[in-house]
Amino acid sequence: MEGAAVVEVRRVAGTEDDPRAAELRRAVARLRRDLAAHPAELPDRAIADDELAALDAMARTGAPELHRLRRSLLLIAGALGSVSALGPALTGVRAAIDQFGSVPRTGIGRD
Repeated sequence: MEGAAVVEVRRVAGTEDDPRAAELRRAVARLRRDLAAHPAELPDRAIADDELAALDAMARTGAPELHRLRRSLLLIAGALGSVSALGPALTGVRAAIDQFGSVPRTGIGRD
């Protein structure tokens, strides 16, 4: 195989079928740990916990829907507000979700 790198994803019984799902589960687990360790009382912590559980469940199913992933991300970000201590872990969840595809951009609401 000269000149080209070939990446092959193999499905093995009992393992993660999709490396993107595995990455999402790792990112969700990190944010859950960081949130559990965060000492401040967040009024919407339960919302964040519920959506993190939903993200983990979607990742376990193997084929999560991008719009549902992004909806959960928005709810989590809104629930956590601007807690800077949770920023890196939240960024990790966003990056993991972005691996599932991109939403077409329009002139409205662009980053």
